[in-house]
Amino acid sequence: GPVPLQVDSSWRRERILHVPLCREDCDEWWEDCKDSVTCKDNWHKGWNWATGVNRCPWGSMCRPFSEVFPSPKDLCEKIWSNSYKYSTERRGSGRCIQMWFDPAQGNPNVVVAKYYAWKKRSSSAWVDAVTPGTSKATRALPGSVLLLLPLLLLLEGSRGCGWRSL
Repeated sequence: GPVPLQVDSSWRRERILHVPLCREDCDEWWEDCKDSVTCKDNWHKGWNWATGVNRCPWGSMCRPFSEVFPSPKDLCEKIWSNSYKYSTERRGSGRCIQMWFDPAQGNPNVVVAKYYAWKKRSSSAWVDAVTPGTSKATRALPGSVLLLLPLLLLLEGSRGCGWRSL
């Protein structure tokens, strides 16, 4: 499932990989940013840190997001080294992470994290036969859900392209 994975790097000990983002969120993210500019398609690595802040690599050229990421799927999957996966699932399905929501209405991503933790712990036969809401497997949350909580809180941030200066 989409849980943090252990990595051996100088700047982090774990990362997320292939977390399914809801179709509408990828589509809206791309629409909001398509006219913004960026010099890179992978924001995880390759920045120029000579000034102490991340700057475009020497010789790189800024281009509109719509050129760097021709589709919403390209944006969601490439910008953070496949941390996210474009999902065909819709908001409210309980099967994809929503990037934007009203925290006063609760965090819909908790259900998604529980589902994938439950799915990972369950055999394929149980996945088709039992729903997470009624399964005993979801009563005690596994560590993988606890590891996802920082991601869920991060995804509560404000909507928009906000990183235009990069």
